[in-house]
Amino acid sequence: MQQAIAILDSGVGGLTVVKEVMRQLPQEKIIYFGDTARAPYGPRTPEEVKLFTYQIVRYLMQFNPKMICIACNTATAVALEDIRSMVNIPVVGVIFPGVRAAIKTTSSGAVGVIGTEGTIRSGAYVRALKEISPQTEVYSLACPSFVPLVEKGLFQGRHTQDEVARVLRPFKDRPMDCLILGCTHYPFLADEIADFMGPSVALISSAEETAREISALLSHRNQLSRQGQEPIHQFFCSGDPKLFQQITQAWLKEQIRVTPVVWQIAQFS
Repeated sequence: MQQAIAILDSGVGGLTVVKEVMRQLPQEKIIYFGDTARAPYGPRTPEEVKLFTYQIVRYLMQFNPKMICIACNTATAVALEDIRSMVNIPVVGVIFPGVRAAIKTTSSGAVGVIGTEGTIRSGAYVRALKEISPQTEVYSLACPSFVPLVEKGLFQGRHTQDEVARVLRPFKDRPMDCLILGCTHYPFLADEIADFMGPSVALISSAEETAREISALLSHRNQLSRQGQEPIHQFFCSGDPKLFQQITQAWLKEQIRVTPVVWQIAQFS
């Protein structure tokens, strides 16, 4: 049986990573878990996020994956090292890939970061950026209303444009030349964010870099799939499967089946 790459997120945001993995590694099987019943993670305490991430990883391990990707910035910020110590397979987060891409992109040395309350509060991006490039000027902003927009499927429209403009207004005059989308939900709003920030600010999504890191790690471990047939992916969610399926199919542009993990909701609450 083909071993899968297990990818998890608080909701649909990690689908941005799924899309990149499917593009870069089309032979790899993906198992995805979106914890839509408890999204967003941003306002939750670090202890809650650690517990939820632990529960999801424990659920995913029954499928014997060869790697886990925590495709949630909030969970990466607070739970990555704990999860790495819990399992005996590689665990990849989404913060350092995005940071490396930003360092390569910026010419001014001024980088913006937007994320959930939990991610920004953790300071994970500032620490990671300063660790690689201590001279980097970092501007951070929490955008708590963005994830609920995406989870409701509201990626476009006047209301979404107005909300993006309202939230990002403090960033408009900052002297940055790139902006890290420090939440995997935010690429769903990339067009609106780019329109507001203008062409002089490059948007950095960690999805592409994370997929590259997954590819490099699997290659190094000689675990890249060499199966000829198209893999059959599996998608799980803890909330409304219809809305999850609708958003997933619209984003991935292909038909998928979603398995609702109903028994998990009471356990997860």
